[in-house]
Amino acid sequence: MENRSLPVAAGLIALLFMPLAALAADAGASDERQAGWPARLDRGAAMRAQSEALQAEADELLARKNTECATQFFINDCRNAAAREHLKTTREARRLENDGKALEREVKREQLSGRNKQRAEEAPRRTADLELRQAESVAARQEAEDRIASRTAEKAAKAAEG
Repeated sequence: MENRSLPVAAGLIALLFMPLAALAADAGASDERQAGWPARLDRGAAMRAQSEALQAEADELLARKNTECATQFFINDCRNAAAREHLKTTREARRLENDGKALEREVKREQLSGRNKQRAEEAPRRTADLELRQAESVAARQEAEDRIASRTAEKAAKAAEG
C-alpha cells in the first residue's frame, strides 16, 4: 500500500467491508422472509383452491350453455361463444394455479437454501466431531487389542510355568 494514496487505500478497505454489511442485511431480510413462509404457503394454497373452484364453475357453465344451445337455431355459433368464454375462464384459472404453485415453489426454494446454508455452517463442527469419534474409536480399538495381547502373554507365561 506504500504506492497508493491514503484515500485510495481507505476506499479499498471500505470495499472489503461492504460484502459483510450486505451479508448482515441479507440475514435480517431472510429472518423476515422466514416469518412470512406459512402465510405465503397458505396464500399459494388458497390461490390453487380458488383456481380449482373457478375451473369447476367454468366446466359446469359450459355444460349448461351447451344444453341451452341445443334449443337455439344457431347451435354452432352459440357453442363456439360458450367455448370461447370457457377458454377465457380456464386460462384465468390456470394463471391463478400457476401463480399459487410459483409462490409455493419460491418458499420451498428459500427453505432449501436455508437448510443448505445451515448445513454448510455446521459442516466444520460435524467434521471435527467425526474426527473426534474416529480418534476415540481408534483409541478404543487399540486399547482392546492391547488387553487381548496382554491376556495372551499372561496365558502363555502361565502355560510355560506349569
